[in-house]
Formats: sequence, C-alpha cells, structure tokens
Amino acid sequence: MIDTHCHLTNSQLLSRVEEVIEDAKRAGVHTLITVATDGEDALVARQVAHHNEHVYFSSGIHPLHADSDWNWNAVNEASMDAKCVAWGELGLDRHYSDPQFELQQQLLEEHIALIESKKDDNRPIIVHCRKAVDDLLPIFRASSLAGNRFVFHCFTESEKDIHPILDIGAMVSFTGVVTYKNAMEVAAASRLVPLDRIMVETDAPYLSPEPVRKMRPNVPKNVVHTATFLAKLKGIDSKDFEHQLDSNAQRFFNIPPL
Repeated sequence: MIDTHCHLTNSQLLSRVEEVIEDAKRAGVHTLITVATDGEDALVARQVAHHNEHVYFSSGIHPLHADSDWNWNAVNEASMDAKCVAWGELGLDRHYSDPQFELQQQLLEEHIALIESKKDDNRPIIVHCRKAVDDLLPIFRASSLAGNRFVFHCFTESEKDIHPILDIGAMVSFTGVVTYKNAMEVAAASRLVPLDRIMVETDAPYLSPEPVRKMRPNVPKNVVHTATFLAKLKGIDSKDFEHQLDSNAQRFFNIPPL
C-alpha cells in the first residue's frame, strides 16, 4: 500500500524516521509521501526522500503557518527536485481563529500564483480544507489550475460538501477519522466517492485510526486500517480495494509501481 500523506519531518517521527519507514514496509506499506508544511520543512523532506528510495515529498506552505515566514525561495528550491511529486499542502482553515483568515487567503493567493507560473508543471496539489469548502472552490475555479489536479486530503466534511468537490474533478483522501464512531458523516461521504477518485492516508503523526486510535503518535503503517474499514464500508474485497488505491495514488502522483 501507499500512505499518500504523512509528515515524516514532524519532530515526533523525524528522530526515528528510519525505524518508522521500516515498520511501514513490514506492514506492507511500501511507499510514503511526506508532505511539507513550509519551505524549510520541504527541504528537510527532500533529505528524507533522498535517503529512502520509496519516499517522495511535496513542497508548500500550510494555511496554519500563514503567520510564519513565507519562504518561497525554499518552496521553489524543493519543488525542483525529481522526488517532489506534489505542491502543498495549501488551503484554508476556519476551524481555528488563528492565523487570521484574511492572512490565510493572501498566502493561498501567492501559492496559487507560484504554481500557475510553472507553465509546464502539472503536478498535483494537496489541499488542506477545514470548514472552508465554500471558500476554496470559487478560488480554485477562478484559477487556471485544472480541478483534477487537486486532492482534498483528510476529508472531514459532510455529504453535502463532497458533491461540489467531486464536480470539479478532484480526488478525495481519507484518514483514520473515517473510522471513528463519532464521524458518521465522514463515512457517509466516503460512500459517494467513486473508486477511481479515492485515496487513503495517515496524516501521521496525527489521527490514529481504529482499532489503534489510542496509539500516539500515529505512524504510516496504520494506513492499512483505514483501507480495511473503507473496503468493508463499500462492500469490496480488501485486497482488490488496496490494489485500486495503489493504482489511484500511482496515477495521481505519477509514482512508478514497484
């Protein structure tokens, strides 16, 4: 399997990153994408990816880092690496009052402008969206970026939000949240995502899935639990579903199969 979104550079994982990667391999999670949260983080992610054959990374600035330094030079430098398979994560977050939403919007505008300036670059874009679907979609539609380049990662919204996201052609990725008994609306939304548009992730070190929800920190090997839950929910053989998930991730991120 592929963990399409984790944060190996987070302090909870970086100090033992080789062990985390090996544990994932033993669990059958053969490929990892470590996602950047700012420019400096992207450069560290580049280092991790170069030390591990089946680790890839992204480059971008998280909306919750909008009140920090926007190091576009570092974002741009990291993005030029061959193992950088995506932009982001970028987006908007209304769950928290800080950073100010207007500042997040300004960051997003500059982020989109940077991506649009790369005329021959069609890499996918990892979207952080929390209680902000209605804010984000008009911005994406107004840009020159194709809707099928976006993946709404860690989807935690409701059924009503899934339809406009699917309408623009975006992918949708689910974390352990979908396995939680108090997140029935997320599970209901997952039923609506076509098999060729769905992915899974851990968002490690956060959001450990059932049945290991008490595990802290979350680690990439746990993505198998989310996949198993979704396969059962959709009434699909788990091995067939895992094969579909791998195919989706390899196609979307342009990752070669093993």
